[in-house]
Parts: sequence; structure tokens; C-alpha cells
Amino acid sequence: MPLKLSLKPGETFVVNGAVVRNGDRRGVLLLENQARVLREKDILRPTDATTPVRRAYFAVMQMYLLGEIDGPAYTQAAEAITTLLATVQSPAEREAVLEISADVAAADLYRALSRCRKLMALETNGAG
Repeated sequence: MPLKLSLKPGETFVVNGAVVRNGDRRGVLLLENQARVLREKDILRPTDATTPVRRAYFAVMQMYLLGEIDGPAYTQAAEAITTLLATVQSPAEREAVLEISADVAAADLYRALSRCRKLMALETNGAG
């Protein structure tokens, strides 16, 4: 089943490492095969990786965008997740970090990013 992206005018997204920007009108893009896709709203810039959860997200995002499941990108992600685990307070947050770690180990990087976004939302809302 193809992945359908509905794009806003000027919206940026990344497909397999290539940065793509939509034109001046709304658009729809259908991806017919597997691809690493991140929308602009899900891309974290290095300067915004200012907390342990954001650093973990950034490291996993790099793995995802580069298509790397081992090597230096994996080492960076593992270190960031270890640091994050040491900083979380609640059992639910600890469980979430352990799930992120398991996702990364299983190379399910998009799921790991999704779980990181949930922790980032808790952090932003002051509940974390």
C-alpha cells in the first residue's frame, strides 16, 4: 500500500536523505515503495537538541535519515538513550525509554522516533 503525503504549499520533507520542498500549491505525493520519510514538523535541528530526550530523538533521527542501523550513528543513539534513561523520573517514562531502546536495537527507527516525540510532548507540556 502506498504512503500518501498531503502537502501544504512550501512544505519541506525528507525522502531517503533528499530534502524536497512542495511548490506553491497544495499537493499529494504517493510513495509506491519503502522509503525513509520525515515531514518538516518531525525534523529536529541540531541546535534544538537541548535536552536529553531531544538529543535522543536527534540521534535516532540521524540513524533513520541515514539508513544506518549500526556504526557511529548507532553508538551516538545508544549513548543518548543511556543518558536519557538516567534522567527520567517516573516508571512510565523509564518504560518508554526502554521501549525506545528496544526499537533502536530492532532497527524499528520510525517507531523509536514516534515514542521519542511522545516523551518530548510530555516534556513540553511540563508533565515530564
